[in-house]
Amino acid sequence: MRVIICGAGRVGYGIAERLAAEENDVTVIDTSPELIRAVRDTLDVRGFIGHGSHPEVLEAAGAEQADMIVAVTLHDEVNMVACQVAHSLFNVPTKIARIRSQSYLRKHYQDLFSRDHMPIDVIISPEVEVGEMVLRRIALPGATDIVRFADNNVVMVAIECMEECPVINTPLAQLTELFPDLPSTVVGVSRDDRVFIPHSADQLAAGDLAYVVTERGQVKRTLGLFGHEEPEAKRIVIVGGGNIGLFVARTLEGRQAHAKVKIIENNRERAIDIADQLNRTVVLHGDALEQRLLMEADIADADLMVGLTNDDQVNILASAMAKRLGCKSNLVLINNPGFHEFARTLGIDAYVNPRNITISRVLQHVRRGRIRAVHTIQRGAAEIIEAEALETSSLVGAELRELDLPDGMRIGAVWRDGKMIKPGGALKVRPGDRVVIFALQRAVKQVEQMFRVSLEFF
Repeated sequence: MRVIICGAGRVGYGIAERLAAEENDVTVIDTSPELIRAVRDTLDVRGFIGHGSHPEVLEAAGAEQADMIVAVTLHDEVNMVACQVAHSLFNVPTKIARIRSQSYLRKHYQDLFSRDHMPIDVIISPEVEVGEMVLRRIALPGATDIVRFADNNVVMVAIECMEECPVINTPLAQLTELFPDLPSTVVGVSRDDRVFIPHSADQLAAGDLAYVVTERGQVKRTLGLFGHEEPEAKRIVIVGGGNIGLFVARTLEGRQAHAKVKIIENNRERAIDIADQLNRTVVLHGDALEQRLLMEADIADADLMVGLTNDDQVNILASAMAKRLGCKSNLVLINNPGFHEFARTLGIDAYVNPRNITISRVLQHVRRGRIRAVHTIQRGAAEIIEAEALETSSLVGAELRELDLPDGMRIGAVWRDGKMIKPGGALKVRPGDRVVIFALQRAVKQVEQMFRVSLEFF
C-alpha cells in the first residue's frame, strides 16, 4: 500500500515506523528539516520538506499513485486541507485526518466532513479517544488495558498477574473446567518482554500480563478471578486541565454522581475557563509539582491521581509524588515510549499511550479484508483484530479443531446474532460472524488473508 503521512512528529513518526516495518510504501511530509532528516535516517521511507496541504508538495510525494493519506500535523486546518487537496486533485481513495478541536466535531456540524463538503473518510480525535480510554481505566482499576469490540459487547482486558493472583500456576484448561459458565479466554501473554499465545496446558506466572477476551458484562467477574477487586475510585485528582482533562472531568460529572473530582491547572486563564464549564469539579490553579498544592488538593485522601498534561515528566513526577503523599494509585498519560520502561520503577501504576491509540485507528484502515477494528499492543508485537467472516473465508464451514490455523493467532470470541460465543473445538464460524482474534505480528498478514474477498466469490 502507498501511504502519504503529513506530519513527522511523534504520532506521524510512529505511524511511519509501523507501516514501513510492514513493507508498505511510505512517504512523510513535514515543514521541519530536522524531523524529516530523522525520518530519512532511521526509517525506510521517503521524506519531503514542505506543507502537506500544498498541491505541488503532495504531487512530488506521489499523491497520484497513493492509496491513503494520513494527516496528523499539529494543525487541524492543515490536516483538513491536505485531505481536501488529496481528494480534489489526486483522487486519493482513503483520507484520514487528526482533528483536535471539538468545535469541528459537534453533532450539528457532522455533515462538514461528508464527501460533498470536506471529504475525510476517518477522523481521529485524540482528546476524545484518549479521554474515553482513561475513563475505562478509571471504571475498571484492575485492568492495564481495555479495548471494546463488536459494538462494545466484547471486551479485551490486559490483566497483571500479581503474586497473590489465585489463577497462577494453574493450567489454563483447568480454569475452563473450574469456571465453565465464564465466557473468558486467555488469548495472549506478555512475559519478560516476550508476547506469546498460550496453550491449554500452559500456566500463568506472577508478573505476567494476561490478555483476556470476554463478554462486556463479565469483565468485573473476570478481574475478580485474577485477584483484582479494587474498588472504583471516588476521590480523583486530575493534573492538567487541557482538552483531555476537561473531557474526563465533565464526563465523570455526568457518569459518577458520587465522584469527587479536583483539577490542578498551571495556567491561570485556563483554570478560570474550565471552572466556568464544570459544575461540581474543584479547580485549583498552580504547579502540580509543588507539595503544598498537592496537600491542598487533599492528595493523601485521594483514591486516584490522573496525570493528563502535555508534559510526560510532569505527569510522571506529580503522580509519583502523589503516591508518596498517600494517594492510593495513579494513572499517567505518557507520549514518549522511552519512558514506558522505567515508569513502574518510579511508582507509576498504569499509563495510557496516546500514540498507540492513534496508530491502532490507522492500522484498522491499512489492514485488508473485512477488518472492523485493530488494537496494537506491546509496540506492535501483537494485535487484537475484529473481522467479519465472509462466505469465502477459510474459517467458515468447518469446526475450528479441523482448521489449519496459523500458529501465531488465537480466536478469543465470536459475535453472532447479538450474542458472544466462546470459541471451542466444535464451533463453526458462519458468514457474517464477527470474530475477535489475537495475532502475533508474524501472523497478521495471514489473518488479513483469511478475511479478504476471494476472486472466486465474483
